[in-house]
Amino acid sequence: MPDRLREQQFTLARHLRDPSTHAPPPGLEDRRLRVYRELFFNNLEGLLANGFPVIAETLGATRWTALVRAFYAEHRAQTPLFARIAAEFVAYLEQRADATERPPWLPELAHYEWVEQALFVSDAQAPAHDADGDLLDGVPLLSPLALPLAYRWPVTELGPSFQPERPPAEATTLLVHRDADHRVHFARIAPLAYRLLSALQGQPRTGRAHLAALAAEAGGDAAGFVAQGLALLQQLHAQGVVLGTLNSMEQDDEH
Repeated sequence: MPDRLREQQFTLARHLRDPSTHAPPPGLEDRRLRVYRELFFNNLEGLLANGFPVIAETLGATRWTALVRAFYAEHRAQTPLFARIAAEFVAYLEQRADATERPPWLPELAHYEWVEQALFVSDAQAPAHDADGDLLDGVPLLSPLALPLAYRWPVTELGPSFQPERPPAEATTLLVHRDADHRVHFARIAPLAYRLLSALQGQPRTGRAHLAALAAEAGGDAAGFVAQGLALLQQLHAQGVVLGTLNSMEQDDEH
């Protein structure tokens, strides 16, 4: 009996996810099944439309509904939590980025729309640090609630009236961070600022070492570059994007 019930449940689930492909369990009225089909799908579609309004508007009702139906039928979520469905949708689009019937900018626009929610609900905690540490000779610490992002497509401009067929020559580089008042901010940043923030995020080195490495890559005046870089670090520190410097014990652990 348990095996039979399990198979009936799976049969019903397959039908609800993709009724055009999978028949329902025998003996159930289509009138009743239709209630469940519409309820489940409409709940999912409404949740995603609230999380990805630009995509929904840009694709239009027909293409948007088809996309949600494909996600519902094809994707196997790794979490049962509704709050994380948006991340599952982003993962689905990234895994199928080469789908010819979808705009090539779709995965990046989805990530851009999702990242605000991701930061808003994040409970990431910063390691021990010195808020007044030396940003040049110490190891600057990027807030875990700050994300430097680079997109091939101009995600800040995409919409119903702007759907380019090819990405521009330069990437769109952004800084997204959540402040102490729990507000999420987006800012366009220069490519070099993005490189610096990505380096801070990826490798614990002194601020001076990070800036010297970038100066060598850029081929400019090293002293002037370090001075400008320090000013940027100080500005980011005032905004809470850079928290300070890692404590000496944390630095020893990293090395």
